[in-house]
Amino acid sequence: MSLRSRLFNNVFLCLASLILVVSCSNPANQVATQSPQTQSSSNLVRLGFSAWPGWFPWQVAQEQKIFASKNVEVDLKWFDGYLESINTLTAGQIDANSQTLNDTITAVAGGADQVVVLVNDNSTGNDKIIAREGINSVSDLKGKKVAAEEGTVDHFLLLLGMQKAGLKPSDITFVPLETGKAAAAFVAGQVDAVGVFAPFTTQALKRPGSKELFSSKDFPGAIPDHLVFNRKFIDAHPDRVQSMVDAWFATLDYIKANPERSIEILAKRANVSVDEYKEYANGTKIFTIEENLQAFQPGNDMSSLQFAAGQMSKFLTQVGLTKAQPNLDKLFDDRFVKAYAAKAKSK
Repeated sequence: MSLRSRLFNNVFLCLASLILVVSCSNPANQVATQSPQTQSSSNLVRLGFSAWPGWFPWQVAQEQKIFASKNVEVDLKWFDGYLESINTLTAGQIDANSQTLNDTITAVAGGADQVVVLVNDNSTGNDKIIAREGINSVSDLKGKKVAAEEGTVDHFLLLLGMQKAGLKPSDITFVPLETGKAAAAFVAGQVDAVGVFAPFTTQALKRPGSKELFSSKDFPGAIPDHLVFNRKFIDAHPDRVQSMVDAWFATLDYIKANPERSIEILAKRANVSVDEYKEYANGTKIFTIEENLQAFQPGNDMSSLQFAAGQMSKFLTQVGLTKAQPNLDKLFDDRFVKAYAAKAKSK
């Protein structure tokens, strides 16, 4: 169900305006094991994250001991495969995960009881559909082989773009591959186009003659990225959830105050150079606390999470990624961002 929602240069500009940007292969083998001390912690949160600029700040939080400063112990689990992180949350093997709204809706439609408590970012171009030389429009994809991670964020983006161009899912030969493998298959000439997110976009665009057909910037608000918890954990440990939300905003403050050290950590986690990482600047918009508060409000466009979730749910059912539209009444819980905002305002 879904590996998948202002980075540097602009990130440091965006950071100056209160934020920075930093919106997958058998990761089960990549999940860090807990130490006995971690397992016995009374303040533990098991958090999953994977390769996306909007989630890399969690690495900064860990390395700069920001979690500890908020009185929470975090078992931070890296997943090479985004889909695996979602499945691991659904299975209850972690307490929280970093994932997109459409992937969370898909999980809920499959029976998972998950809750969005924080907006990390919106993808504003770092999710891309990339095509080989000779394919110059979305219509040119008809009859072609297109790879993406099935049921995840860039499969969703692909279907959005195809629908806009008047193509049906059956008009292409869809090749389901984990995101990293999809990028590799495209570079090797095994498929004609691919749907990937940063940093895999950098890899895919190394194919000579390749080009971006469209990206998440063409569908504003369609790919928001979130901190998502299992409902049972929230009910049992709301104090730990609050600590995680507090730690996120403290991390953004740290990045703003320490840009050079932060970008080194972010680029290392992304496995790219600092200069390559800066190229993702415009593709992810990290949300401020004010933007979080606004996103959780009811509305009539994609800037409202409630509205966006309803539209996505209809679309996911229409294209066959979910069998039926789930009940989304309890999907969002804004009490933690509200509590952080109140504390920040009182300082």
